Amino acid sequence: MSYQHISIEPLAAAIGAEISGVDLADVDTDTEREIRDAWTEYQVLFFREQNITPAEHTAFARRFGDLHVHPVLPSRESEGFPEIVVLESSEDIPFVAESWHSDVTFERKPPLGSVLHGAVIPKAGGDTMWSSMYAAYEGLSDSMQRLLSELQAVHDGSAFQTIADSDQAEELKKDVIALHPVIRTHPVSKRKGIFVNHTFTRKIDGMKPKESAALLRFLYQHIESPEYTCRFHWRPGPVAMWDNRCTQHRVIADNLKDRRRMERVTICGDEPF
Repeated sequence: MSYQHISIEPLAAAIGAEISGVDLADVDTDTEREIRDAWTEYQVLFFREQNITPAEHTAFARRFGDLHVHPVLPSRESEGFPEIVVLESSEDIPFVAESWHSDVTFERKPPLGSVLHGAVIPKAGGDTMWSSMYAAYEGLSDSMQRLLSELQAVHDGSAFQTIADSDQAEELKKDVIALHPVIRTHPVSKRKGIFVNHTFTRKIDGMKPKESAALLRFLYQHIESPEYTCRFHWRPGPVAMWDNRCTQHRVIADNLKDRRRMERVTICGDEPF
């Protein structure tokens, strides 16, 4: 694919590219079109030195769809930006999302994707990895692909109940469990990808518990294969945007002492098929 308004440097063979020559605070129509094309091709894009404001952050993400408001996670709502989720860790709050996952798959219509701004970056560590669910699917045998294509899995977000207040808990109950295909077809690329994850998938529908656990355990290990992944080293001011329909991601929890603050805007999606 030819790009005239952006420069692209692939990060790994299966997934990921760094994009340069773009100011996300001032994107014209032609540049937006090429970013969309690159997003479809590379699944996760990285933009260095983008010290965007909250308003610029949400405005850029809104170009790709309506914005999602997380039912539980802390946000910048008090500043007028309920769509910006704050993901923060430090020595006092040593929490990072270190399990492989796709965001909010327990909803009937999981997010299309996310735009993540690195607001505070530790001096070392705290990298993020992404894995291509296309590549993971294509790395399976034909027999396994056929088996999985007939299955559905239960996704459950009830773990968030432990950190929800009473109002949030009631809201969460409305959309906390969903049944999705184990193999999802991307609505734009039409490629197939694995759509179960360690954080939210609870079981394969219609299987006995031991069968379900064994199959999910295999898939969780399979998607971690290095040849399907890329790793991004954060520096101050970058932005990452990933397609939640065909990727999974996790944080490397190697530095829980230094403060790390990420601000995420998530784009509403559609029902998997």
